Amino acid sequence: MKKLLLVHTGGTIAMAQNHSGHVLPNDINPLDASLPRATDIADITTRHFANLPSPHITPDIMLRLAHFIKEELQAGYDGVVITHGTDTLEETAYFLQLTIGAPIPIVLTGAMRSSNEVGSDGEFNLITALRVAVSDAARGKGVLVVFNGEIHSAFNVTKTHTSSVDTFKSVHFGNLGMVTKDHVYLFNTPVLKPTHMVTKLTKRVSVLKVYAGMDPDLLVAVGELGYDGLVLEVLGQGNVPPSLMDAIRQLTEQMPIVIVSRCFNGIVQDVYGYAGGGQQLKELGLIFSNGLNSQKARLKLMIELEIEATHPELETSFQVE
Repeated sequence: MKKLLLVHTGGTIAMAQNHSGHVLPNDINPLDASLPRATDIADITTRHFANLPSPHITPDIMLRLAHFIKEELQAGYDGVVITHGTDTLEETAYFLQLTIGAPIPIVLTGAMRSSNEVGSDGEFNLITALRVAVSDAARGKGVLVVFNGEIHSAFNVTKTHTSSVDTFKSVHFGNLGMVTKDHVYLFNTPVLKPTHMVTKLTKRVSVLKVYAGMDPDLLVAVGELGYDGLVLEVLGQGNVPPSLMDAIRQLTEQMPIVIVSRCFNGIVQDVYGYAGGGQQLKELGLIFSNGLNSQKARLKLMIELEIEATHPELETSFQVE
């Protein structure tokens, strides 16, 4: 029987609804009651890393988790399952993808409904994630997110609905596979890039969303506040209002700027040649991130800056994965 490491970090999956209808963390993880049902799946070792709502998760906590898992893997586990709150689950999953290069399955899951709500999805998602983590088909696929019977790559998955149990979707390239009653199916294999296990996170990267008629004040403030990098959610295929161009030009002398589209789907390209168009942004040296959303691009840029990546190295690193 395979050996799995189960790591709890908190989130709705570990919470309960009280008499007033508010969902709050539990002192005792309700998922512990589900483990007897998983004894035929694997020999499971449980670690309680944290008990945090996912809005409380920070990049520093993600880094601590990455080092914690790396250390635990020396015990020879065949896979890892991490329970996590859904609001920032995709960010933690991608951070682990960037830092842990283990060939074994590392799977994140969570719940949209707390343990004592009608239709709670936590136990189903946990059991499904455990099944994926012991599957030979999941080896070498990078960090995975398993939710509502679907298997997603950490690179592509995102939370798309505030309350639906079917919230996680891979909008660009589709999910990697699915889990049925009897089988784990993986139809696609993600392209994996080199990982970098950093020891600290000292670089500050901000995210700004571009909108119609945007003033350059916020861009100026990013420079004045001493940030080390910026991710811009730009319009469409890679465009900004022309009023921002002078501020962007000045910022490029201080820090790398990565652009992603604010669109739900698609990638940024240097197509348009008008003022503020992608062609001008490309000429200024902005880095086009093809496929990542802004929250993941921020984490990637933080790590790349920590390892002192050059501008050409950043351009290569942010290409389609």
